[in-house]
Amino acid sequence: MKTDITWAIGGEAGFGIMSSGTMLAKTFSRAGYGVIASNEYPSLIRGGHNFVSVRITTATVHAPKKSIHILIALNKETIDLHKSDLDLNAYVVYDEKDYAWKQEEFNHPITLISIPFSELLKQKNGDAVMRNTIALGVSMFLLGKDISLLTHVIQDQFKGKGEAIVTENIDIATLGYTYVKDHFEALHDQNISEGIIKEPQLVMNASEAVALGSLAGGMKFAAIYPMTPINALIPLFADHATELGIVYKQPEDEIAGINMAIGASLAGARSMVATSGGGFALMVEAVSMAGVMEVPVVIDLGMRPGPATGMPTWTEQGELHMVLHAGHGEFPRIILAPGDVEESYTLAKTAFDLAEQFQTPIFLLTDKYINETLWQLPREVLKTQTKGEIHADTDALPFKRYDRSTQSGISKRSFPGQKDHEYIANSYEHDEYGYTTEESGMRKTMVEKRLYKMKAIQAIIPPPTVYGEENADITFVAFGSLKGVVLDAMQTVKETGIKVKLIHFSWVYPMVEETIKQLLEKEKRLISIEQNATGQLASLIREATGVTIAEKWLKYDGRQWTTEEIIERAKGMK
Repeated sequence: MKTDITWAIGGEAGFGIMSSGTMLAKTFSRAGYGVIASNEYPSLIRGGHNFVSVRITTATVHAPKKSIHILIALNKETIDLHKSDLDLNAYVVYDEKDYAWKQEEFNHPITLISIPFSELLKQKNGDAVMRNTIALGVSMFLLGKDISLLTHVIQDQFKGKGEAIVTENIDIATLGYTYVKDHFEALHDQNISEGIIKEPQLVMNASEAVALGSLAGGMKFAAIYPMTPINALIPLFADHATELGIVYKQPEDEIAGINMAIGASLAGARSMVATSGGGFALMVEAVSMAGVMEVPVVIDLGMRPGPATGMPTWTEQGELHMVLHAGHGEFPRIILAPGDVEESYTLAKTAFDLAEQFQTPIFLLTDKYINETLWQLPREVLKTQTKGEIHADTDALPFKRYDRSTQSGISKRSFPGQKDHEYIANSYEHDEYGYTTEESGMRKTMVEKRLYKMKAIQAIIPPPTVYGEENADITFVAFGSLKGVVLDAMQTVKETGIKVKLIHFSWVYPMVEETIKQLLEKEKRLISIEQNATGQLASLIREATGVTIAEKWLKYDGRQWTTEEIIERAKGMK
């Protein structure tokens, strides 16, 4: 019995590759296992190779692994592309009518399992796209689990399509299970031990968690133009807007979207936009307008490889510098970068509170990997909610919306319709009442007023989270979605006798300079590990603290760092 298995499926787009991974992940999550499912697909409207891997462990899991134990190949290309990732004695499930694979075509011993997908489907008059359903039934036997675990998920997945569809899918999955049991009954090498997770878990990607966290943070308005990799936000908002009591708008473009959100915020609604780098580039002028008007707005930016269109369906962390400096002029901002699905929920919720408190743009920096990977989120996490009420404290008259006497830089707000408390809000520099000014003294005062907020923000910023051993030989420094990958690798690295630590930034900016400087300077060997070509976090740290992280492990091929890559590189340092 194994305690850690990676199952993968690949094939042409349109054959249910993504849904297969989702269903298997849900099946094993409900059975008490740790699961995580990641995907790869090209930027094509139709066709291309789709691939999903699901890591299943008997306990909590932080990251996927590259090494595959069971590969379901719905076409020849899947094996061509992924056979180098097969573990020793891995199972390869295929249809010999596609290609008659031979053992000698692989680099090491594997077990070939030919399943007549097309012939089995004919028995049930099933459509060709249902080969993935047969594959799921086959997989349940190979993993040593009863088919009933899968059929419960099938019932939930297809119940909206009627009982006939549910029955058809269960019958076809059972057909696959029965076939492999009858013809390959002796195969038990990839059976997995019982799962031990007792707490109920939700299976979702980080974009879905951001959506739920935004609702928990009191969000009432969202304007989102569809763009990979933040699209999973949209169905929840669009399909359930009425019952959730929110307004969701799909604008004609990203410029319209952020202007809508700023307008909604001025009117008193907690608001957000979501986009990727190309879409955010169009929003930048409006971000500056939010800065000068001191309007709260939350911006979820899902990073992907650039420049320009780049590689729309792959991952990178190349836009930290962009959000750090986006917008002409100087005004405060906060940048949050969740490291997993739980942080995606909690930091999204927190972002709305921060935006309201400091009356400034707040950035939630995610990426394709974290946004589209399926994670587990304990149900308990969702119990924390914010009412999201906004109170305009406007006792003093005449009303100075941009009162410069405040030591924190945070002045009172009012909303349209509040008699005697109206003010002018536009993109110009202004005086305390909002009236346009070009007077030098008032300009200086207003700049300083806005930047006073930085001290107030720094007072509430938590330090980066430290994981690992004291007196470490190696200290990794990372932000955002690299958290789980590094944590997972550290478990193996420390078994080799190397003491290892991770300093992880989920509150990325502003940095509390002296705190971070003291934290980093005591470490023996600092390594910045990032998903970009220039070491953007390391650059920010040097700018803020003067600490130079000379050693950088950088990856920028569009693929996420893997646990195995970090382990091998760390082992070579002994």
